Amino acid sequence: MLLFAGFMFALNKVIPGYSEVKMPVLSNVQPFSFISQDGKQVTENDIRGKVCVVEYFFTTCKGICPKMNRNMKSIYEKFKNEQDFLILSHTVDPETDSVARMKQYADSMGADSNKWLFLTGRKDGLYSAARLSYLLDDPKNNNEKMEEQFIHTQFFALVDKNSSVRRIYDGLKQDELKELMKDIDKLLIEQGNEKSSVNSLFNNNPQ
Repeated sequence: MLLFAGFMFALNKVIPGYSEVKMPVLSNVQPFSFISQDGKQVTENDIRGKVCVVEYFFTTCKGICPKMNRNMKSIYEKFKNEQDFLILSHTVDPETDSVARMKQYADSMGADSNKWLFLTGRKDGLYSAARLSYLLDDPKNNNEKMEEQFIHTQFFALVDKNSSVRRIYDGLKQDELKELMKDIDKLLIEQGNEKSSVNSLFNNNPQ
């Protein structure tokens, strides 16, 4: 036992973080196609190899969204010079949030569209991604009529270079935002070939 403990200690010295528990894979990002604030098509291919922070909001929100995006701005400022980093801010109200409106909002945040994308598109596609890819809402809510649905969530999803969701964070809590920043640093040095078992936050049954 002493020899094994010594061996593990030596490995951790030689390979920093060797003994740390890896973040599990919670889900995988499914194919999507949305439009950015610059009017450009954005698909799952554009986030491959990137560490992404994902949120859902709407531009006319007077409640939690401004607070969320002030917090997201601090994340943007910290990581905007990282080559493999990206923020995806999706609207939950695409009827109101046109490309032009998202552009105006993005400009008000001082967002570089190479690092912070504000995405609009079809409501069903946006909502499916929120629930099935990013786990930011219960997938069972897809059973309701689409025109009656409205997502209002304060949570952020962290996606690794393999387009796998690794953790969910409360975007209004400073302690969780600090953990998010630490985890972004960890994922940025991963080589994009980490494999872990997939869990479910909502206890879905296999289809």
